Amino acid sequence: MKKKDTTILKGYQIFNNFIREHEGLDGKTPAEACGIKVEGDNKCITLIQNTSQYKNNST
Repeated sequence: MKKKDTTILKGYQIFNNFIREHEGLDGKTPAEACGIKVEGDNKCITLIQNTSQYKNNST
């Protein structure tokens, strides 16, 4: 990758921190290990919905 600020890297960072379970964290995501829970059958959709709600409430 030639750019550090590409959308792909941001997407992977979100996936890695909020969706991907890690063996070293006993099957938790890094976010869950820090006390942040993302609930729902589809965590990607839940994150998008939560972001949309946050954005609408902060304006």
